[in-house]
Amino acid sequence: MIFFKHIDTPLGKMCIGATDEGVCLFDFQYRKSIDSIMARIERLACDKFSEGEHVHFQTAEKQMGEYFSGERKEFDVPLCLFGTPFQKSVWNGLIQIPYGETRSYKQQSVVLGNEKAIRAVAGANGENGIAIIVPCHRVIGDNGSLVGYGGGLQRKKWLLEHERKYSGKTGQGSLFYTK
Repeated sequence: MIFFKHIDTPLGKMCIGATDEGVCLFDFQYRKSIDSIMARIERLACDKFSEGEHVHFQTAEKQMGEYFSGERKEFDVPLCLFGTPFQKSVWNGLIQIPYGETRSYKQQSVVLGNEKAIRAVAGANGENGIAIIVPCHRVIGDNGSLVGYGGGLQRKKWLLEHERKYSGKTGQGSLFYTK
């Protein structure tokens, strides 16, 4: 069974979903593609979302509270990624981007072993349904610009500034977006 509920965050209401294996959804309630992401999860899980509570929600909510207060820089809530093998490799690659740092789509493609897969990486990035925990907001344009975020560019900017503030990094050795 896939459990589901809404939670309030400093960035607005978010949907959270979990199976016994882990959190499979943590995304903005009003994201344009939330319905297609949820449909993909249901199809691959061979199950439907049902409102209710799950132990993984408690862990995720606690860790998100710590993240928003600047205390947490890495998440260890169990995850259950529902996607193609390529999508999962992209999402696992996102988890490797350090807190307070960014990569361009091209840099992310290189890390994943195929410099020419920029569009495919961007597409898989856009299909990520576990916002913040799987930090797709840390991927930016090659010129440092803010591009492509399902939660909206204002949220992406907020997340990057939040992480920069609490990371103590000033941009040395990292690609930061241009304001």
